[in-house]
Amino acid sequence: MRSTKIVTSFIKDNDKLLILKRSNKVKSMKELWGGISGMIEGDEEPLERAKIEILEEAGIVEEKITLVKSIKEMRVSSPQYENHEWEIFPFLFESKNPDVKLNWENSEFKWIKVEELKNYETVPSLDKVLFNLL
Repeated sequence: MRSTKIVTSFIKDNDKLLILKRSNKVKSMKELWGGISGMIEGDEEPLERAKIEILEEAGIVEEKITLVKSIKEMRVSSPQYENHEWEIFPFLFESKNPDVKLNWENSEFKWIKVEELKNYETVPSLDKVLFNLL
C-alpha cells in the first residue's frame, strides 16, 4: 500500500475552531472542509511543515500561534485512491483573534464550535483526527 505523509493542523480561538474549504483548484479533496493540511516533503519535521502550511494557507505567522497538543501519526485509508493511505500528523494550535488570509488552496473559512463539525462535508476522518487532539 502506498502512503503519503501529511500534516493536519487545527487552530482554536477560545471555543471556536478554524476550518477551511478546499478550493476546486487543488488536486484532491476538492470543495471539502478540513483543517490546515499539507504534504511533508523529504525528511522534513512535521511540526515545521505544520507552521509553514498555517502561514501559506491561512496567512497566520508563527508568532501568533501556540502549540497546544500533537499526537502520534494516524493512518487513514484514502477513498479517492486505490491501495493508498494518508499518514496524518495532527496538531492543535491556539491563537487569539488571528487575521486569516487564504491562499488559492482554499476558497473560504469558518470559525465553528467543535460540535458543529458534523454539519460540514469534510475530508475523510477529519472528526477522528480532531477528537484525538481534544
